[in-house]
Amino acid sequence: MSGDGELLKVERLVKYFPIRGGIFSRERAYVKAVDGVDLSVREGETVGLVGESGCGKSTLGRTILKILEPTSGEIHFRGRPITRLPRRKMREIRREMQIIFQDPWASLNPRKTVENIVGDALTIHHLARGEKRRERVAELLLQVGLREEAMGRYPHEFSGGQRQRIGIARALAVEPKLIVADEPVSSLDVSIQAQILNLMMELQLKFNLTYLFIAHDLRLVKRVSDRIAVMYLGKIVELADSRTIYFSHHHPYTHALLSAVPLPNPRGRQGRERIILEGDVPTPINRPPGCVFRPRCRYATDLCRQDEPPLRPTDSSDPMHLTACHHAEETRTIFAVQKIINVPEGHPNPQDRVKQ
Repeated sequence: MSGDGELLKVERLVKYFPIRGGIFSRERAYVKAVDGVDLSVREGETVGLVGESGCGKSTLGRTILKILEPTSGEIHFRGRPITRLPRRKMREIRREMQIIFQDPWASLNPRKTVENIVGDALTIHHLARGEKRRERVAELLLQVGLREEAMGRYPHEFSGGQRQRIGIARALAVEPKLIVADEPVSSLDVSIQAQILNLMMELQLKFNLTYLFIAHDLRLVKRVSDRIAVMYLGKIVELADSRTIYFSHHHPYTHALLSAVPLPNPRGRQGRERIILEGDVPTPINRPPGCVFRPRCRYATDLCRQDEPPLRPTDSSDPMHLTACHHAEETRTIFAVQKIINVPEGHPNPQDRVKQ
């Protein structure tokens, strides 16, 4: 563990997928799924990772766990560099780094019983065998809200929410420090989503877990996250604590994402600007020069076309608030003025606040 409590630190992490073609199947181009990401996660916190589909969120999570080998960059876990560890030594690290997959239907082996699905990790890491393994599996199932009788059943005999509980039990089996939750509730009903989120937060408090929570639903991320990283086209464009992201964000892309979040109270929607991003997301094979968000940004200038903005502190009062935007100081003022119109839910008279 580093001195400042960092459990995970990622520096300039890159993951490219080659595109092959021609007679000899040579590499002709690359899909730049993750392109120079810097991120740190402190022990016991939850960092939410949000963005559009295809922006590289899941690829980043799997590259951090080395399910996908990184193209370049550095990954440090508990102060130890693991980017180039051989497979034999990486197995020891994997006990402390686990993943909850998005699809509870595809992530469980249909030919194995629940006892084997959850207990295999105990056998692989030499933690328990025989009757001790069976007792440990039963204990894990109880912790995630399933009965001991479930051990002899197969995945197809469970609902989606129950399958995801099995996936959580499998991740907990080896007592990890870090869990990458790759959109763990996106395929579940709304009522089941709440149950799974509550379960994950209870387990975090009980076992001092650290989460990298990947999602595209900003409401869910706000509920569970201490800090939120906004990702666009393989890059993190804004990083701050969850309250700051929602009420004092600086990046135009973050502003557009938040404008799409539905509000249940009609009063909260009065005077609210719905930002429709024009144009298509640029291809990750051949990105435009300069800022990656520039082709869809209403505030883009010549500077944005020429230079790529670094992820830097943009608020003197909050050095942990990082934004990759040349005009973050100006857009912060613009978004603050627009917040006057976006009246909080339950405000008695929206027009009075606008007049003031």
